[in-house]
Amino acid sequence: MTYIPSPARYETMEYRRCGRSGLKLPALSLGLWHNFGHVDVLENSRQILRDAFDAGVTHFDLANNYGPPPGSAEENFGKILREDFRGYRDELIISTKAGYKMWEGPYGDWGSRKYLVSSLDQSLQRMQLDYVDIFYSHRPDPNTPLEETMGALDSIVRQGKALYVGISNYETPEATRAIEILKELGTPCLIHQPKYSLFVRWVEESLLDLLEQEGVGCIPFSPLAQGLLTNKYLGGVPENSRAAKAHGFLKREDITEDRLEQIQLLNEMAEQRGQSLAQMALAWLLKDPRVTSVLIGASTPAQLADSLKCMQNTRFSTEELARIETILK
Repeated sequence: MTYIPSPARYETMEYRRCGRSGLKLPALSLGLWHNFGHVDVLENSRQILRDAFDAGVTHFDLANNYGPPPGSAEENFGKILREDFRGYRDELIISTKAGYKMWEGPYGDWGSRKYLVSSLDQSLQRMQLDYVDIFYSHRPDPNTPLEETMGALDSIVRQGKALYVGISNYETPEATRAIEILKELGTPCLIHQPKYSLFVRWVEESLLDLLEQEGVGCIPFSPLAQGLLTNKYLGGVPENSRAAKAHGFLKREDITEDRLEQIQLLNEMAEQRGQSLAQMALAWLLKDPRVTSVLIGASTPAQLADSLKCMQNTRFSTEELARIETILK
């Protein structure tokens, strides 16, 4: 059946200016890190994307290695884009990245000009696009000069293969230098994508201040700490969870008794606010005006719908914020 987007799609979503650029992003963006690969059910992925756009989510975030297998999230996204969103490309912000291992040999990883340019060409081919809206360096490369990596981003914009560029996983010293180099080249850094959640707070030490000062947007990933900030772990570690799988990013040993107690107390507070734990965790990030958008993932349309409800209450009283800090101590 032909997909016709909801005519009310822009009525409930909030759009925030990305740093000092002319671009606005939805307060919630959809990340395709999991659940969009060839191992997943395509029709489920399609429904999640449709529901997201119907709710005013205009930004879809990918990377060359998303899947599994690597590259398959871009292929599936490209297919759904052609079949469902063909007439809506100009209403979408599509981003991708390169920086982690993508193919064998010395040119399939890290931050050389050779790798970044080749990878983006492959990404465009997989998605069957002429350009992406945002292209990221996915991580800093300790063995490649930042001038080369940022120079590659600059030339990608000048070639028309991306409209904007960003950085991801850069700590404050590298981010400071990268932003400086891009500014000198005349292609300002649009956005930084760091890991940030109630449980991962390093960006508060100096990165958020830097981004505000330089007029760079911020889009946190893993805002639910790989599922810890959901109702999934309220009764301990379930067998089908990421923490129970040996190959995941979240390890069983990360989930200590103290951590489980924090999750329980945060959940009680969320209930008092009339929210799920996930909704409160997303709202907590959005309370900061320096955060442009928060990247959410979804394995089902129902999970997406639950996350979207966080927009109904993103305000916190001084007492609530103090209570969160006490719980997290």
